[in-house]
Amino acid sequence: MITINVDMDKCQHYGQCVFEAPDVFKLNDDDKLEFVATADDSRRSDIESAVDVCPMQAISVVE
Repeated sequence: MITINVDMDKCQHYGQCVFEAPDVFKLNDDDKLEFVATADDSRRSDIESAVDVCPMQAISVVE
């Protein structure tokens, strides 16, 4: 399992991560980011892409 951390103080809810891993990240009805804290290892590539595209560098993967 992969543990995902989002620093909500840094996150500006741009939603770029949603395009990379929509099953992990989503914008709610208030356009605020929601995410699942753990994901299957098979999702690693998409999650790492989401980390890379975050303009605020708010997403990290905890090993």
